[in-house]
Order: sequence, then C-alpha cells, then structure tokens
Amino acid sequence: MSLLPVFLKLDGRRCLLVGAGAVALDKIGSLLKTGLLLRVVAPHAKPAIRDLAIEGRLEWIERPFELSDLDDNFLVIAATDSVEVNAAVYQDAVARGILANSVDDPPHCDFYFGSVVSRGALQIAISTTGESPAVAQQLRREIDEQLPQDLGPWLEDLGTLRREVLAKHPRGEARKALLHQLAQRPMCAATSCPSRQLAFAPLTNENVNSPGMVYLVGAGPGDPDLLTVKALRIIQSADRILHDDLVPQAILSLAAPGAEIINVGKRCGVKSISQEEINALMVESACARGTVLRLKSGDPLIFGRASEEIAALTESGVLFEIVPGVSAAFAAAAAMGCPLTSRNSASSVTFSTGHHAQSHHCAPLPQLEDATRVVYMPGRDLRLLAQQWLDEGLPSDFPCALVSRAAQPGQELRYTTLAALGNSAPALAPSLLIAGWALRESSAAFHMKEKCEVLTRR
Repeated sequence: MSLLPVFLKLDGRRCLLVGAGAVALDKIGSLLKTGLLLRVVAPHAKPAIRDLAIEGRLEWIERPFELSDLDDNFLVIAATDSVEVNAAVYQDAVARGILANSVDDPPHCDFYFGSVVSRGALQIAISTTGESPAVAQQLRREIDEQLPQDLGPWLEDLGTLRREVLAKHPRGEARKALLHQLAQRPMCAATSCPSRQLAFAPLTNENVNSPGMVYLVGAGPGDPDLLTVKALRIIQSADRILHDDLVPQAILSLAAPGAEIINVGKRCGVKSISQEEINALMVESACARGTVLRLKSGDPLIFGRASEEIAALTESGVLFEIVPGVSAAFAAAAAMGCPLTSRNSASSVTFSTGHHAQSHHCAPLPQLEDATRVVYMPGRDLRLLAQQWLDEGLPSDFPCALVSRAAQPGQELRYTTLAALGNSAPALAPSLLIAGWALRESSAAFHMKEKCEVLTRR
C-alpha cells in the first residue's frame, strides 16, 4: 500500500476522540499541539484527561459513544479498549466521509500517527504503515540525536529572511539560487550578518552560477562509531565525496545512494592525483551547486594538507566549513588505555610525521623527557628515527608503542623501547608511533623485558 505523506493544518478544526483510557491519553498530547478543537467521548476517563477537561483544553462527554457524535468533525480517532467498538466507530465515520483512525488496528485506519522529530517549524515524521510503531520510535530517537538542537531558531531566522527576499527580489533563477545559498549559511538577526547582506545585495547572474558548499570533514580513525554526529549527517547528505585512501569502506557505505564517491588519496604511497588537482576538483564540484564533502581520515587539520585546500577554496570564493574528527593519536592512546599527558610523567605532547621527525632540514622538536611524542606515518624503517632520538639524549629504555589500524578490526599494538625500536618489524598501515614515560606509567605492558609485546583487536 502506497501512502501520501501530508501535513494537515488542524488549527480550529473539530476532532472526535472516542475513549479516555491510556491509549487515548497517549494520542491527546500530539493532538492538542495542533490547535484543533478536541471532544472526548467516554463513560470514564483517566484523571489526566479529567484535568485537561477542567482546564478547558478539551471537552469530555461522560457517556458511551453515539452515532450523532460524529457530526461536524474533521477527524475521528477510536481509542477504546474494545476492538469491536473501535471498528464500529471507524465504519460509521467512513460512511460519513470522515477521515478516521482506529488505534493499533491498521486495516481500520485512513491515516496513521507517525513518530515525529521536531525542531521548531521543522517536523520529520516516520511511519511504518502500522507494521511496527516500535521501529518508527527507534528511528525517531536516532534522527533526534543527529539533529542540532538549535536547528529550530536557525530555521525561524531563515524563514524570516526568506520572506524578506521574496518581497524584495523578483521571481527568477537568480532569486531561486540565492535562496539555496541562504539555506546553507549561518543566520543571525544582526544587520551586519553576512547572510543578510548577501540577501539584500542586487541580484545578478552570479547568483545563479555561485558555488555550492564544501565541507572539510574528519572521518576519525576508521570506526564508524567514532564519527561525530555532524560528520555522519554530512556524509549521508553529500552529493559528491572526495575521500582519502585511508577512509574505510565501512564509513563510505554511509553515503547517500546517489552520491558520487571519488578516491583522491594515496595508494601504496603513490599519489593517484596531485594536490592541485584535488583543489581544482573541489572548486569544480562546488560550482555545480551541490554539497561537496572532502573526507579526511582522522582530523582534517592534522597533517591533512587542509591549509592548501582552505587557501584554494578561499581564493575561488567557495563557501566551506571545517568539521573536526577524532585524531588517530587519540584513538591509539585509547586503545592502549594510555593518557597522552600525566601529572607524574608527561606535561606536553608533540605531533609530527615520520618525514618531519627524521628530517634534518626541519627545526628539531624539543626533546624533553616529560613530553609524549606522537609520530604519524612513521614509516617502515625506524632505525634513523630511533638513532636520532638516542643521539639527542633520550634514554634507551624510553617507552615506545607502534599502533596499527587504531580503533579498526585488525588493530595491533606493539610495545617496545627506544633501544629496540629500530629493529621493530614493519607495522601495517595506517600506523603511528607513540613514545613517552606516560606509556610505562599507565600500561602493564611496560613492566616488561627487552622483547616486544603484541596485542591484536579482532
């Protein structure tokens, strides 16, 4: 059966509710929010319904249902404890051409109550056509958790601005394009608000051809459960996704069915596309007026070349937003049960890449023993890095850990010391190195011998 989802205006219309028990009470809350005139017919009523009648929020007729009760009603709802009474109310309503619903009795329903998520004027209703209200309620909870709490006030401000735009600008493609731009921007009531200034600027053909929106989003270490709520929402709504090679399929599979997904990362250390080409692809995709997602593993602002992409988008006049993600360093530390800082042993943290950590062309990091070091992409051969740290005065028993595929299936933790680090077996990519006294303090693995200990997550 195919249903037409509609939102009815019920303010001031009359509705009959037959029954005044727990089932009826469950429907009354959502009915009264619409502003309809509710009459309840039942010989007995729960105290909460009696109170609503005393307050004048509804009318209660204290007797059994009669056929004449249907007169002049727009909707009828049967919610008694008797299946026979409910079915009779429904059939009598249908005979009079009145839309009716017999609660928990799908064959005797002209419409169904959906599970509703509300943010001010925004309403999202979910229906399973009566097959499983429990599923609809679960979906409602999931959607409610994902939607920003301030969406209602933003939508109200946007609606006010939209009406002003409709009054100021003539109908046409330029006005339509402007409204689509405003729907992607932050909103405020101040006259200096950039969105308001855009709304009241003269319309030109540039409005029609103006770029869409680019989101620079962190996909986290690879576990879909570690995505931020905002990142998940953007992944599910993006028209085109440009992703790093390290973003796993488990996250890419969350994209909308019609989304175009393009791998723009390195494969086996070899770039399939240059950074300049990525920048151009982002701008080109945005100019198609879609939602473009630049999806990066970990956090987009940590060794993700975000500065170059931000500069390219800014130069091209493309709107963008940065959505942070869980860095692999934090996921790796969590996998070991190890804080990166500690009052007893680690007062700071340094972040570097394997290339920078081993490069003599870069300014050396401060090699303080009370700093925890995190090296992203440390490489397969760690002898040079280990020797450099030893030469700079770090002790041979300085605790180290290699973490592969943090927070993903196949995660591997390899514990060692600086003296043995250079002889460590290559770690599976993606991997990082964490070194510092905080590891020994928090992990029993560092009450150890000279050999490595390997722990794997299945």
